[in-house]
Amino acid sequence: MQILVTGGAGYIGSVLVRLLLETGNRVQCLDRFFFGKDSLKEVISNPNLEIIKDDIRWFDPKILKNVDVVMDLAALSNDPTGELDPSKTFDINYLGRIRVARLSKEYRVKRYILASSCSVYGFNKNEDNNDNHNNDTNENNNNDSLLDETSKINPLTSYAKANAKAEEDVLLLSSSNFTVTALRFATVYGYSARMRFDLAINAMVLALFKSQKISVMRDGTQWRPFMHIQDAAIAYKLVMDTMPDTINGQIFNVGFDEQNYQMLPLSELIGKSINVDYEVDWYGSSDSRSYKVSFKKFKETVGNNNFKPLYSPQEGAMEVYKALKSGKLKETLQTKTVEWYKYLINSYESISEVTIRNTLL
Repeated sequence: MQILVTGGAGYIGSVLVRLLLETGNRVQCLDRFFFGKDSLKEVISNPNLEIIKDDIRWFDPKILKNVDVVMDLAALSNDPTGELDPSKTFDINYLGRIRVARLSKEYRVKRYILASSCSVYGFNKNEDNNDNHNNDTNENNNNDSLLDETSKINPLTSYAKANAKAEEDVLLLSSSNFTVTALRFATVYGYSARMRFDLAINAMVLALFKSQKISVMRDGTQWRPFMHIQDAAIAYKLVMDTMPDTINGQIFNVGFDEQNYQMLPLSELIGKSINVDYEVDWYGSSDSRSYKVSFKKFKETVGNNNFKPLYSPQEGAMEVYKALKSGKLKETLQTKTVEWYKYLINSYESISEVTIRNTLL
């Protein structure tokens, strides 16, 4: 198939592009490359990969000719980055993605898949489960208490609000000839060539590696769902291969019920899996976000009850820890998304102040 992946050089996108190429597809990667092209260097010469350096707000729609599937991952990712400039977050994460969806329909693309997030659930803390600190096996997870796709959403941040608005409007475009699906992903963890250490599990592992501490946002009882990056890429592929009538106009939570964790028990799990003495490093005020999510619909509808995790958080944490220890992974400014954007903005302002006639020197 001919597949356009927006944000294809990103944390998840670079893993997804590899999977799509490995399974015999032709892939167009549209990206601004804010973080460079190194995340794709192993596949950059693949004849089935086309690199398009552009922005979802401005790209020439002619690139959509003969495209079968659009996987729309391009966005300013995560809550802190979204708050860096809320107007830009709305412009890119909502208006930009609506543009991609509308043009895809106009150019007769068969399927459009939106990358959304479980963060749209915001604060939905189940009081019956606040004191459950035994998450090693998650035996106490009660499926009746989980939020599903019919639950009321409560987006609290610019990032979550833009996702919710994008979901609402792209789904209105679905038709018998244009299959539209919105995927609300759990928080992703694990190794990527475009590594991010601003995601919960990855950040815990980095802190443990650097200082034998694990950073936990207060008060530690807040819930989050998680999934490994390889499982996230597989989920996209499964949606692409699913019969249209079962997924058209639908929202799916994507993850695994057994990988819902409270943050303090999760930190204990990570510490035990790596087997390093550590202490908890508390930070921030009490988290305003807490959501415990059901992934039953995706498992039954898309996964045919066979969608199971390749990795547990313990295995994903060990994967990242070993990569850090071997030197395969290094902490750089680029691995902290919001810090890298701040650097780019400040650098641009400094360069602009001394540039004359489009010349620096």
